[in-house]
Amino acid sequence: MSKQKIILSVTNDLVTDQRVHRICCSLLKLNYEVLLVGRTQKTSLPIDRKYQTKRFNLWFNKGFLFYANYNVRLFWFLLFSKSTLLWSNDLDTLPANYLASKLKGIKLVYDSHEYFTEVPELVNRPKIQKIWLSIEQWIFPKLKNIATVSPQIANEYKAKYGINITVIRNLPIKLKEYYEVKNIKLDRKKIIIYQGWVNVNRGLEPLIEAMQDIENAHLYIIGDGDIFDKIVQQILDLNLQDKITLLGKIPFEFLPHYTHQADLGVSLEENVGLNYTYALPNKLFDYINSGVPVLTSNLPEMEAIVTKYDVGETISTITPTAIAEKINQLLNDTEKLARYSTNCIKAKEELCWENEEQKLYAFIKEIK
Repeated sequence: MSKQKIILSVTNDLVTDQRVHRICCSLLKLNYEVLLVGRTQKTSLPIDRKYQTKRFNLWFNKGFLFYANYNVRLFWFLLFSKSTLLWSNDLDTLPANYLASKLKGIKLVYDSHEYFTEVPELVNRPKIQKIWLSIEQWIFPKLKNIATVSPQIANEYKAKYGINITVIRNLPIKLKEYYEVKNIKLDRKKIIIYQGWVNVNRGLEPLIEAMQDIENAHLYIIGDGDIFDKIVQQILDLNLQDKITLLGKIPFEFLPHYTHQADLGVSLEENVGLNYTYALPNKLFDYINSGVPVLTSNLPEMEAIVTKYDVGETISTITPTAIAEKINQLLNDTEKLARYSTNCIKAKEELCWENEEQKLYAFIKEIK
């Protein structure tokens, strides 16, 4: 008997999407044939996965024309590809998936990685936000199989549409060993790390400014995004080249082996839009998995994890002065950092994909 085939789709270039990679690998364990579809960008790195991949070359790479171009390409690709299940990741892939699933009469899963219509990029652009909200309101009530990344986002969707949502958190595969990668340790300096999208309202600009007043420390920023060029200029304007290093995009296979060299991991999302308010970002769990104490915003989902497992501290005011004061306190308290690091090692036994994928398996069994 031939394997059942699942086609998963995202609008990114596949290089750094850990959640989708983990789900693809879990689906392989269930003996599905897996194809992951994304797109190429000028900065895209090569990929080599144990499942099939396809990346579209598009005419447009940002804005409305990009999303339209991608969904048209994806729709025709899905329509003429053999599959038994479609897996749409985020609202920006949903129109093509929904239409193809209806025309082909096959099942559809919607995996919402964020509260899409409340991301900061849309909150301050009400006309564009309204378009995406209209798409969500058109399709969402018709869906039967939905997953998301945090309990609060699930609650918001249920309150809005009256549909039960399965929560599958962005937990990492438990680290057992480290590869030898670039040594980012510096003599007599503490290492602070930020990893993830370099986008607005993630606390990067105030963090960079705060580095002027943070003693004996070096900040590494790993990732790429909409404001990358802006923060490059900010670092130059503040003459902080000797205190901040931009490592750019790193494939997630190698990322933990940089992360574990740090003394402190930061996740300073600002309270702009419900998506960040209810965020449970990959990086929080990646830091914990690497034994690295954390400093996060005091937003409810992140604060709950930090407090429950005692793996770091939270901050309520995302300003350069407040960040510098808090980080200096943490980095100068070696006993506290050691306790947080020890607690991270304990917490990763629970906060790992090996446990979370059991929820994924249960979800798959119930697909309608």
